[in-house]
Amino acid sequence: METKSTGKFLLSAPRKIRLVADEIRGYSYPEAMDILRFIPRKGSRYIESVLKTARSNAVSLQKDLREEDLYIKKVYVDMGPTLKRFRPRARGRGMRRLKRMSHITIVLSNE
Repeated sequence: METKSTGKFLLSAPRKIRLVADEIRGYSYPEAMDILRFIPRKGSRYIESVLKTARSNAVSLQKDLREEDLYIKKVYVDMGPTLKRFRPRARGRGMRRLKRMSHITIVLSNE
């Protein structure tokens, strides 16, 4: 049985979150949570919350499911919308600043 969870509009660039997502792909749920606790990046907190949501989705669908049986089948991080802001620069100019957002999707499976 597969369960899926998504986190949308997370204010961090996808390329930064993908560094963390690559570390946990294929691990079991308890191992992935241990790894995420020791990664000192903002993206690890985002992935940890989406992973907890995916686990609770799996447990709500199958009551007798154990956490040790779950493993991460897929993790992918997509680009969300980009906020365009301007920073003041020298001689009255303004430079564009792009604040990128991410969408995280995690698929858990027990098979």
